[in-house]
Amino acid sequence: MKHRILTILPCFLFLLSISPLMAQTDSLSASVHSFTMTSLQGEEVSLGDYAGKVVVIVNVASKCGLTPQYEDLQRFYTEYADRGVVVLGFPANNFAGQEPGTNEEIAQFCSANYGVSFPMFSKISVKGKEQHPLYQFLEEATGEKPGWNFHKYLINQEGQVVASISPQTGIYDPKVMAMLKELGIE
Repeated sequence: MKHRILTILPCFLFLLSISPLMAQTDSLSASVHSFTMTSLQGEEVSLGDYAGKVVVIVNVASKCGLTPQYEDLQRFYTEYADRGVVVLGFPANNFAGQEPGTNEEIAQFCSANYGVSFPMFSKISVKGKEQHPLYQFLEEATGEKPGWNFHKYLINQEGQVVASISPQTGIYDPKVMAMLKELGIE
């Protein structure tokens, strides 16, 4: 019996040592398309619906110094939607309480002030203990978590995260436009 335990123990220890690597590989090979999110209107939306499109995921807030980025995000969405690009907005109240509103208030604010027509989703947490699994995935894939409101993640047509874009970088920044061109978006 003692001999069996000594034989099994090294195998068990080996499996324990590689299991974190296996878990990391599995999560990094996953796709944004595997997530289902709730829209501001309360409908379940599979991010798989955006397969074949380049996706810009952005955490947004209504009372932030960067809130005027909504204007460029909406213009960008309008300009590039027919070229296979979509912007997905995720309200979050993680930074200085700058998104205190309800989903209904957020929808009203975005419509009235910026004419937002790109898909917007229910308010979520993008960092900390209550971080939504989508943002855990984005952070894991890039090694970067949102540092503030309007942090952007660029997702390719297969649902893989290809870039993390700082909140201060606008959507029309030449570096962002170059990344889009690399993804076949002109």
